[in-house]
Amino acid sequence: MTDVLWSSLSAEGLREHAHAPERVAELLRGAIAAGAIRPGTKLPEVQLTRQLDISRHTLRSGFQILAAEGLVERHPNRGVFVHQPTAADIAEIYRVRRVLEVGAVRTAEFPAEELEQLHRVVSAAEVARDRGDVPAMAQANQVFHRTIAAQVRSALIDALMEQVLARMRLAFHAKSEQPSFHHTFIERNRELARLLGEGDRQAAEDYLVDYLAAAEAELLDHLGG
Repeated sequence: MTDVLWSSLSAEGLREHAHAPERVAELLRGAIAAGAIRPGTKLPEVQLTRQLDISRHTLRSGFQILAAEGLVERHPNRGVFVHQPTAADIAEIYRVRRVLEVGAVRTAEFPAEELEQLHRVVSAAEVARDRGDVPAMAQANQVFHRTIAAQVRSALIDALMEQVLARMRLAFHAKSEQPSFHHTFIERNRELARLLGEGDRQAAEDYLVDYLAAAEAELLDHLGG
């Protein structure tokens, strides 16, 4: 991660925050989910404590939260590093996504304004595709799936989805230099948004099940290759 990113992490509200370790974890989780911190990156304790104006104890407590979520790991005598996803990690991510997202499609209400939001996100991804902006395509995909899960209207689901999105970003990093990989997700998201907009909930659910299975298989194949 670059110095520019370190400086973008805000210390505002951390020192007086009653749950500073959780806030630290939230900041770093968000940076991982945004693709700003790559798999295998070492998280520099001294630089982060200075930048965030927190104690080393608070930072390490934040690391413990992220470690429990599978986002970072501590290597003895080396430090804390962002996790490198394995095949088992990818399989777990997609098991959870099937529960969260397919469950949302099956049970949640999708108001007209939220359906319109899905279409706007896909349109933004198409603009990014046309200009060859891979990070913007990846970010639009995350926003799309966050919006799907958000229709459950549950703070617990939202929090779990943020963990999933961060782990997804680490898994997708292996494909970051392959724009065509992201093109496929744009097309799939457009079709899913169409089915939801037409109110064909069963078709949307079936499509999402197949969509997630295909994405998982592609990532596992890449990892195995």
